[in-house]
Amino acid sequence: MTKLIFYSICAIVLTITSCNNTTVESAHPIAEQEKELRDIVSHFPDSTLARENLIQYFRENGNYGQAINETEITLQKDSLNDRFQDIKATLYFENGDTIQAIQCFEKAILIHPKTVYIISLGSLYAQTKNPRALTLADALLAATGANAQQQAIFIKGLYFSYTGDKRKAIGYFNNCLQLDYRNMMAYREKAICLFDLAQYELALDVMKNAVTVQKTFDEAYYWMGRCYEKLGKRKEAIENYELALQIDTNYLEAKDALKRCINTQIEK
Repeated sequence: MTKLIFYSICAIVLTITSCNNTTVESAHPIAEQEKELRDIVSHFPDSTLARENLIQYFRENGNYGQAINETEITLQKDSLNDRFQDIKATLYFENGDTIQAIQCFEKAILIHPKTVYIISLGSLYAQTKNPRALTLADALLAATGANAQQQAIFIKGLYFSYTGDKRKAIGYFNNCLQLDYRNMMAYREKAICLFDLAQYELALDVMKNAVTVQKTFDEAYYWMGRCYEKLGKRKEAIENYELALQIDTNYLEAKDALKRCINTQIEK
């Protein structure tokens, strides 16, 4: 975070030094876009779509506080709007507030128990080691017409992975892959379980299988890099971290891992 602030300050100083007018002009379109969106909301105060567009604007610019405030405005008018509870939950989750995200998903389900809300809440319960994850997963499996068998099984796998029963979790992720071999998240979570069990060769094989299905799966290359590191193969680790970053240049974990790997290699 300190480095990010430092680089930002440097960029501002350089911009002001080179051309002060450029700074004003580059900031203008962003402010103008917000003004246009707010004008539309003012003209159509009952339009939820107009409000959603404004929320999305703040979300895309990383202003989660303001985005959440905008959802509150709609919810104050219509407390039974499940869609905005869902939007609010997603914003909280992306902003790192899992507790608030869970509460919003719970409210959305009370208003309208949509399958998509139950899946989202079940996943968060699993990641927070809440046994209610299993209850929701069973409800999805039992619900006629939910068509969420794969998601329910995945939630169970997540729960057992986060609660430490890695082998049981692997069984559920295998079930997911039997239902759909294209399930990238199942590949990833299975590989992580094997990695945590120190079965690096097996985890590596899982991720190799994943990239035969989807070559642009950045997380597969990252985890292959992690496995190669554990196996003492730094050259291969570096190559895979670089591949992950070619797909997603903002992959922070891959950046840190690549830097660590290169520094270790230099020190030797």
